[in-house]
Amino acid sequence: MSKPTVAIVGRPNVGKSTLFNRILGGRPAIVSDQPGTTRDRHFGDAEWQGRRFWVVDTGGLVPESEDSMDRAIRQQVEFALAESDVVVFLVDGREGVSPVDQAIAERLRKSERPVILAVNKLDDLERSTAQYAFYELGFGDPHGVSAAIGKGSGDLLDAVVERLPRFDPVEADETINVAVVGRPNAGKSSIVNRLLGEERHMVAPEAGTTRDAIDSLLRFRAKNLNFIDTAGLRRRAKVEDDLEFYSTLRTERAIERAQVCVLVVDAIVGLHNQDLRIATSAWEKGCGLVVVVNKWDLVEEKDANTAHRGQEELIEKAPFLRYVPFLYVSALTGQRVRKVLDLILEVAEEREQRVPTAEVNKVLASLLERNAPPQKPGEEVKLLYASQIGTAPPTFAIVSNRPDDVPESYQRYLSHGFRSAWPFTGSPLRLKFTSRGSRR
Repeated sequence: MSKPTVAIVGRPNVGKSTLFNRILGGRPAIVSDQPGTTRDRHFGDAEWQGRRFWVVDTGGLVPESEDSMDRAIRQQVEFALAESDVVVFLVDGREGVSPVDQAIAERLRKSERPVILAVNKLDDLERSTAQYAFYELGFGDPHGVSAAIGKGSGDLLDAVVERLPRFDPVEADETINVAVVGRPNAGKSSIVNRLLGEERHMVAPEAGTTRDAIDSLLRFRAKNLNFIDTAGLRRRAKVEDDLEFYSTLRTERAIERAQVCVLVVDAIVGLHNQDLRIATSAWEKGCGLVVVVNKWDLVEEKDANTAHRGQEELIEKAPFLRYVPFLYVSALTGQRVRKVLDLILEVAEEREQRVPTAEVNKVLASLLERNAPPQKPGEEVKLLYASQIGTAPPTFAIVSNRPDDVPESYQRYLSHGFRSAWPFTGSPLRLKFTSRGSRR
């Protein structure tokens, strides 16, 4: 990563996500009283005193535990430490120094990273002396904070930016946000891990391992791709607790900020109505879309036409999928997974495509000659001229003497005709009908 990176590390339930949210000034990470709510690393872009840096929120570290989830979290924390320039070691001032804190401190000393010790949950910070007990951890002066109400956070950030390496920002290339979405256990994290070339996200056989939306950066063909690996979307009726509900909201917000959505579908289970709802949500928000059918290696009875037949059945349910690329992969074996990156760049480029006005009107005239607009009683409906007025997604304004009388069927005819000239692969296409002289 180009910007300096700060990792927040500590045992479970000391308030790491609360501090992370405090630093970012919002609530991008899920916070809950349940220990272990944050399982993966969570990235955020922060600024303090004019300094920009990444903040990484990690899962609760339990160094000696043999629990499978604790072992997976340890691996994630190791990656966070390897990427960090400064570590904030967060401890619980109400509970005092624990053996787990001691074990984490020993591990941090071996990391050879600058460590700032922060003692959390000191709401009465002005009169508190609890932070002094943590001198024994060997990281110098402890910084008392209350992440929940913000006390001491400014002084802590002052100490953080003092330790950050100098960073001279240059004009960054455009970053393409890619939301990896789909139903639980379809293999979203496995695909992202395969693309990144490391176990950046935890993968476990049980559904719902990823709860929050996690960002990971990848440089590919001179482009920055920011992968947002999301919690699996479930139907709202099946959301049984607040944690699952907020995970669902985070996933929907990830779609909103993405330029391209990669919808991961389980080839064994098939594309269900919930997958179609996810695809429709992304499409209606103007997001580019790629459908990745994972676990294709596990489909036993298939021939050269299996994929095509399946796509045609889906297009009957959701006609816009005709314009969306489908890719059949195996995250387990790596089969065709690299092609996902090529499709992401292709869809992102098509979504930004701009067509000269003269070319737009040439195509429009051809479509009108082939099939004139249906007429309603009264003045004849005329389409006078058109131009592209926006990208991401491509948007065209068509000037008409009676813009409100152009039927939807004819609008679909024009949209299909435009796509025949310019495919806009994987991208929505929007038409706006307006009268002469009206404001766009």
